Amino acid sequence: MTAIRRVSFIGIGNMGAPMAAHLIERGFDVTVFEIRGDAARDFVTARGGRAAASLAQAGRTAQAAITMLPDHASVRQALLDSEGLASALAPGAIAIDMSTCDPRATVSIGAELAQRGIGYLDAPVMGGVVFAKDATLDILAGGDDAQIEQCMPLLMAMGRHVFRCGPLGSAHALKLLANYVNASTLIVVLEAMVIGRKFGLDIGTMTDALVSMCCGRQHPLEKKVITQVLTRKFATGMTLGLMAKDVKLAADLAGAFGDNSPLAGCVRQIWADAAEKIGTEADHTEIVKLLEAAIGVKLERGGMS
Repeated sequence: MTAIRRVSFIGIGNMGAPMAAHLIERGFDVTVFEIRGDAARDFVTARGGRAAASLAQAGRTAQAAITMLPDHASVRQALLDSEGLASALAPGAIAIDMSTCDPRATVSIGAELAQRGIGYLDAPVMGGVVFAKDATLDILAGGDDAQIEQCMPLLMAMGRHVFRCGPLGSAHALKLLANYVNASTLIVVLEAMVIGRKFGLDIGTMTDALVSMCCGRQHPLEKKVITQVLTRKFATGMTLGLMAKDVKLAADLAGAFGDNSPLAGCVRQIWADAAEKIGTEADHTEIVKLLEAAIGVKLERGGMS
């Protein structure tokens, strides 16, 4: 397996610049391209490497080409335009998209690159600018296992851990779902705290109590999904009916201050539907069956059934 040393990095923004800099620090031969030419020149002056005048030039000698761009349309353009990276990358080179993109577009791009003999991996990152600067990003990787292995030194120069997700597109899918979980959790927490503040609760008391009651070992992913749902134990000791009752009371409290807490009403309805369809005496983690029936999969350790 050929060791990758020559890398092109496309997209020298807030995330891309520190990531490319870490590659240079680890001894990789890095060529950068940025649509804002002055940004690439400034990067080279400050961090080293070389700036390419075009995408084709960036790809001409690269063994691997990394894209860190806003969306899949930008990635497709950078790779597959008539004078894009793929026009110059040699067969056997590997393109690595570290952006956050539509996984369906990723599969399509990969198929077009394969026709040219170019490998393709999706490797989006978790952690943001702070972790990009200190090379502690968590990196998700999808695609051919042998190609991922070949790119591991490259990826580990920019992050602390690589999660192998499966076939091409799977890493982008997981990244989107992780962002969905984070975004949903954030708005739920903020909505709860706004309701609590309106009721008269102290901010410090709420944050301290919510950290203790909802985070760490009390987080539903760790406490309920992994231990109860994936094992199909469904034995927390709290019934679905009781949880539906508590959620209804919380939503009623929100409603007492006006109709400005839309998530509370939505969650109340989901739990009410589950209590009706699954039964009030079922364990509350059995609410997963409502989602499983709607989507057509079963959450169980070891995969889908």
